[in-house]
Amino acid sequence: MMESKMINHSVPTEYQSEQGKLNILGFWIFIAAEIILFATLFAVYGVLHTRTSDGPTGEEIFVIKDVVIQTMLLLTSSFTAGLVIHEMRRGNVRGLITWLIITLALGGGFLYMEINEFIHYVHAGAGIQTSAFTSSLLTLLGTHGAHVTLGIFWAIMVIIQLLQRGITPITASKVHIWGIYWHFLDVVWIFIFTFVYVGGLI
Repeated sequence: MMESKMINHSVPTEYQSEQGKLNILGFWIFIAAEIILFATLFAVYGVLHTRTSDGPTGEEIFVIKDVVIQTMLLLTSSFTAGLVIHEMRRGNVRGLITWLIITLALGGGFLYMEINEFIHYVHAGAGIQTSAFTSSLLTLLGTHGAHVTLGIFWAIMVIIQLLQRGITPITASKVHIWGIYWHFLDVVWIFIFTFVYVGGLI
């Protein structure tokens, strides 16, 4: 594995190029737009979650044990994503890629359980057209799941670039931006777990 050549030890690698700085700033603006998107989905769910019509309620379809496992998988992946940045700052390509792969495995486990959750909902009669509740629920969960899927494919592309180029100011900024994105998804899931699942069982 190729080790990185640090340009300036006083500045993190991802901030050592002007392009990297601009990309990170631009991504924070993108995250602000994503916050608005999810805030809208939460607001819609908050209004519609009691409108179950003749369909099942959250208390009837939620399997809290599985949701807790999903939550542990995603929160653990947030920790390993932090280790990805730690290894990048150390200039350790092998360690960076190893923790990225572990993070991907945890994210993949989360997605597998979420797909099974959707199958369970459909079998329980909770499809997207069943009621306003199920429509807003599946839209919120599906949007988050789509973002996780994107994050996994994004990380795979980052790994390929790291294998080809090692840690450079450009690849480091890409890893850093991906890390921001992944932590954002974990924060969103904490709100989903609290607002949707815990709130739905109270």
